[in-house]
Amino acid sequence: MKVNKRKLGREKAYGLAHQDDNLIEIDPRIKGRLQLEIYIHEALHLLYPKLSESQVLKDSKKVTTMLWKEGYRKIEK
Repeated sequence: MKVNKRKLGREKAYGLAHQDDNLIEIDPRIKGRLQLEIYIHEALHLLYPKLSESQVLKDSKKVTTMLWKEGYRKIEK
């Protein structure tokens, strides 16, 4: 998986998954727990393209909650 960071205001999204390119796009303006959730959410779309949006939402929230409780955070460079 590749990750590209760009502002997604026009798309009205925090993140996008492009199956054909194995690419995730993330809006760099989001931070913290929401950013973690969006990375997981878009990765799930690439890994399991047949999952419904509602299932991806549900699963990404579950994984984010577990990782956040375990103290996973992004370290800014």
